Amino acid sequence: MTKFISRSAGILMLACFSLPAWAQKKDLTDEQYFKGNFKGITQALPMFTKWIDDGHFVYKKDGKSLAVDCKTGTETDYVEEQILKGSVPVKPKIITKGTDLWVTKNVEDIQLTNDKDKEVNPTLSPDGNYVAYTKNNDLYTVNITTKKETRITTDGSDVILNGYASWVYTEEILGRGSFYRSFWWSPDSKHIAFFRTDDSPVPVYTITDGAGLHGFVEKQRYPKVGDPNPEIKVGIVTPEGGNTVWADFNPKDDQYFGAPYWKPDGSALLVQWMNRLQDNLIIYSVDPGTGTKKEFYNEKQKTWVDLDDSGERLHFLNNGKGFILMNDATGWNQIYYYDMNGKLINAITSGKFTVNKLNYVDEKNGMVYFTAKGRENTARSDFYRVDLTGKNLQRLSFGDFSHNNINLSPNGSYFITTYNNVSNPSKMSLVSNKGKIIRDLGDAKGEDFLNYNLAKTEFLRVKSDDGLFDLPMKVTWPVNMDKNKKYPVLISIYGGPNAGSCWDTWSLGGNQQWYAKEGLIQVVMDHRASGHFGKEGVNYFYHNLGYWEIKDYSTMVKWLIANGNADPTKICITGFSYGGYMSCYALTYGSDVFTHGMAGGSVTDWNFYDSHYTERYMGTPANNPEGYKTSSALNYVDRYKGMLQIVHGVIDDNVHLQNSLRLIDKLEDAKKDFEFLIYPGGRHGWGGNKGTHFQNLKTKFIYKYLLEKEVPKSMLK
Repeated sequence: MTKFISRSAGILMLACFSLPAWAQKKDLTDEQYFKGNFKGITQALPMFTKWIDDGHFVYKKDGKSLAVDCKTGTETDYVEEQILKGSVPVKPKIITKGTDLWVTKNVEDIQLTNDKDKEVNPTLSPDGNYVAYTKNNDLYTVNITTKKETRITTDGSDVILNGYASWVYTEEILGRGSFYRSFWWSPDSKHIAFFRTDDSPVPVYTITDGAGLHGFVEKQRYPKVGDPNPEIKVGIVTPEGGNTVWADFNPKDDQYFGAPYWKPDGSALLVQWMNRLQDNLIIYSVDPGTGTKKEFYNEKQKTWVDLDDSGERLHFLNNGKGFILMNDATGWNQIYYYDMNGKLINAITSGKFTVNKLNYVDEKNGMVYFTAKGRENTARSDFYRVDLTGKNLQRLSFGDFSHNNINLSPNGSYFITTYNNVSNPSKMSLVSNKGKIIRDLGDAKGEDFLNYNLAKTEFLRVKSDDGLFDLPMKVTWPVNMDKNKKYPVLISIYGGPNAGSCWDTWSLGGNQQWYAKEGLIQVVMDHRASGHFGKEGVNYFYHNLGYWEIKDYSTMVKWLIANGNADPTKICITGFSYGGYMSCYALTYGSDVFTHGMAGGSVTDWNFYDSHYTERYMGTPANNPEGYKTSSALNYVDRYKGMLQIVHGVIDDNVHLQNSLRLIDKLEDAKKDFEFLIYPGGRHGWGGNKGTHFQNLKTKFIYKYLLEKEVPKSMLK
């Protein structure tokens, strides 16, 4: 359970760790520490597979697939139906062989293309008759029946991208899950919408490495803050080609486009448009026949509006009477009911909590099912239902648990929830749509769970300095903690706006338990803008990255020093990417509190990062010069006095090596000591032997500076 702990209560809590009862329990073995084998302590839960219908589901239990009757609990062996050749037609499945495109149709493989060029992002039309894809940055289709390939666009090049996104759009707007795809079938399969991207205005960033006799060179179109962005045209075509209809936007305007939505009947394309300052989102309804547009939805905020990269901003009702939309304009992400013309009918939810997911709309009964955080506890996820009118809100999940995995039956009669908290391993239960537990399906707690001397992990709250927020912190304490000793602290963070990582959830790992045995206080913490406190909290970051993170993190560290036996001379913070930025900033700007850091793939100055992400929060260097100055770790090197390990991939195309090099340059000129290591061939992360080397590097740092002893050979991979 969440605890609000005073100083006296904290001392009492630590004293309890030394009771003789702990010593009577079994210690973990090397097999458990280093191979993560916790058999007996925990056990695998059944694995939900699918719903057969509204009253029957399939799960795997003890290696068997079982079909379960929700009403009776009867379990029977389940065998997946096989589709025989020549039987009922099934939707074609796209496959690739080499560089060519094939489909499997009624168990028969049919070759669709035959050339040396690779088809990228093949996507089946909704009616199953066509496949659309890009090739050499042009958009193509192929008719599955006739095998006729149609080249839709003809001007593709290294800077003109048709249906294939630029780097900044993939990374920050469409999402990495798009795999650079920027074309979208209409529901009736009559049209394809696509982005034509002109990358030529975007400055080139040159990336080099040492591979080969003459080295490796990669040129990347990468807009840094204030730079020109790609120019986008929104096109609409038919799958058989012909003239492209261009949506009525001026590509020369300083703007962004989010992934569009088609109306369910294909009558209009809803295009998400946003200004460069990112404080105004307008969704336009575009006529696919003429390209003319009219305003459909308009949202403005004093800070910024997030573009949707999940495809979940809009949900159209099957009855054609309206749609549901999510936004956080009130300071908390809520859901709203609109008619098909974009007119608000009513708010479905309201309050100081965050709706994370719209799970299902029961149109027949006028009910909406959704998942949210913060109504009961900001660190837990819960499941709810509410009338479409916004009345009769009911919590369907239960207990002081985080319900992070909800599987709702097709018509909403039942749901399966997997839930846990910081003190209790996961359980799985079948629940009715009225919130009644029908039966338990599994428990990850093993029969030996209470027989081992496991390190205690707690979820705590610490009041922010200004008294406005109860900041969340999850701590794994050293085993057999001695209230008369001081212990080093390892803080693992990501940080960043709306990117929380501190949740009231169960975790058990070999490294976690080993370091607890070695006497390390291990901490995960979140600041006011992490998402726990809605957009209201995230807005603190507007034009001011870095400051509030360090202020809130420092408050929690000071609590640990005063109440948790933390050694103020050994406060280590570690993270990668934004977490790397936080580690660098903590060892410079925040060096009065943070003494050690491990920073990987770090932004060190926001001038060096991309336009869309950075400007969303920071504006541009022209309209926020002071914010760019105060948020830069480079400007606080004079405060640096601890030990920082800096690590970067040489060909990182996301956070360029330039960031670490500039920090190193400053540290060297200031005659400061630090550690630095690069990974040739490494991008924004790396695996294989280099990944193992990186893990060992961090382990050695922890032992050298925090634990001050030799690294056991068993800890190195």
